[in-house]
Amino acid sequence: TTIDTMDTQGSIDQSIRMIETGCEIVRITAPSVKEAQNLENIKKGLRALGYEQPLVADIHFTPNAAELAARIVEKVRVNPGNYADKKRFEHIDYTDDSYKNELERIRTRFTPLVKICKEHGTAMRIGTNHGSLSDRILSRYGDTPQGMVESALEFLRICENEGFYDIVISMKSSNPQVMVQAYRMLAVRLDEEGLKAYPMHLGVTEAGEGEDGRIKSAMGIGTLLEDGLGDTVRVSLTEDPEFESPVAQSLIDRYSKRAISAKVIKPIERNPIDPFSYSRRKTIEVGNFGGTNVPRVISDFSKRGVKNLEELKAIGHFYLPAIDKWGMNDLGSDYLYTGDKPVEFMLPNGLKEILNYASWLEAKDQINKIPSLTLAELSKAEKLHDTLNIVRLDASNLDEDSLSLIGDKNNIVLQLSSQNSHGMAAMRRFFIELIITGNNIPVALSASYSDISESDFQLYASTDCGGLFLDGLGDGIILKHEGSPAKVVNSTSFGILQAARTRITKTEYISCPSCGRTLFDLQETTAKIRKRTDHLKGVKIGIMGCIVNGPGEMADADYGYVGIGKDKISLYRGQNVVKRSVKAVEAVDELIELIKEDGKWLEPSNSEMLVNQ
Repeated sequence: TTIDTMDTQGSIDQSIRMIETGCEIVRITAPSVKEAQNLENIKKGLRALGYEQPLVADIHFTPNAAELAARIVEKVRVNPGNYADKKRFEHIDYTDDSYKNELERIRTRFTPLVKICKEHGTAMRIGTNHGSLSDRILSRYGDTPQGMVESALEFLRICENEGFYDIVISMKSSNPQVMVQAYRMLAVRLDEEGLKAYPMHLGVTEAGEGEDGRIKSAMGIGTLLEDGLGDTVRVSLTEDPEFESPVAQSLIDRYSKRAISAKVIKPIERNPIDPFSYSRRKTIEVGNFGGTNVPRVISDFSKRGVKNLEELKAIGHFYLPAIDKWGMNDLGSDYLYTGDKPVEFMLPNGLKEILNYASWLEAKDQINKIPSLTLAELSKAEKLHDTLNIVRLDASNLDEDSLSLIGDKNNIVLQLSSQNSHGMAAMRRFFIELIITGNNIPVALSASYSDISESDFQLYASTDCGGLFLDGLGDGIILKHEGSPAKVVNSTSFGILQAARTRITKTEYISCPSCGRTLFDLQETTAKIRKRTDHLKGVKIGIMGCIVNGPGEMADADYGYVGIGKDKISLYRGQNVVKRSVKAVEAVDELIELIKEDGKWLEPSNSEMLVNQ
């Protein structure tokens, strides 16, 4: 919930709105004892109205609030980074003995809560957050997925020593890559230590709002669901909380009947991809694909065709008649696939056309236009483009003949898709075969969707393609969804690359989903900051409702905007506060001044303003 926990009726009403949109577990913040006490009134009000969904008390810093809440609600969430620690951003050189003494201190502080939970039948979520790891963990393990896992295991071992096992674990981060690696590592460490296979609560924290928030959430959560990990799902959006559950439900629903329709994927004897760290697959350079190039975006206009100059504005290319020139913004597509419908006017220099092979053979310009072939066409082709040919194939083509046909050519980029309902896993299996056989040809990921909503298209594509980019697989992307405008498909493609950190084309916002601790209108403020700064390519801005989700949670941000009191904002450069108690009405201007001081400010160009309009 985002309502002040002391507002009993408001909390009840909002919980009901959430439940009626599909929410099955309601989390309410309890920053102090008074809020923990009021959980009883909220619970009684919901139960009196017939709502039996379990309540979770979200605890930071205050063990006494947790111990009280554990007697009232069905679950308490504790953050091992700040339950028994104060974060001062200090590096401490621990000896083995001094570190052991720290663990004993934590045991003393944490054990009373464990005993209360065990006595009252209350579940616990041990919820690690990447941005709020304790100084102790950071000093020994660094700001890493390993540090996140160890932070949870320290608390988990205490629970097991007390014979308490009603536990769920989470490994949240605003960076989907870090989050995915941490959950995978947790699954392995639980097994290695002989601990129970505790349920996992999945979430990308501070995902943001709108399209970006959904893409980032789906990339992290969906990738883990594809891996077979995850038991509860929380989508964190900087929107009213009733909009979160439908997104989570859409992600989960994909798997309800999939096993029935999925085709068997060829098993592997070893996995050459390290699931715990990022390393981009090494490829040769073909055209501007592969090698050290950023992944390329291909726009599919093969069904609709391109009839006039104006249509290219949707994919980031716009004609300026006053000066008779083309302009391109940061979301300008690299390639235009028109199939058998060639464009009848000259394209801008930054955009190349891809034609089906038969149409390419008939084209007058066979240098600036690129052929797209099936595997069968490639096997019979007497003529190819000298430097770049796109070869379309399904991930099921793992036979020796197919691999040998493409393996001896240095002018081919594969366009890889899958008809398997386990599409992401099938494509990953194809990449594994390429790596094992030493084939370093570039690969563009292709995914096509029909009969789903625009929102589900963004979620599914972010899972199917984004999950592969997180593992360093993919040198391009081509998406197709007949139900979405070209502009949405294009922005989704670039959004996936941005969230995977493989191609940065826009400002990134790390904004919390708001809760009862929030000290300003988070949605309105985020919109104001975005309106003023969304042209600052590559800059990361954290927008946090309170000091609990402040400097730690936005560890990945360049700048931070954090509520510290009524009408009071602190501004951060990285994790260091540089301006305190700024009036809210002045804080956005002060944030921009801070960015200007660092030489990172750019005035919006006329072309950017035109495109935004």
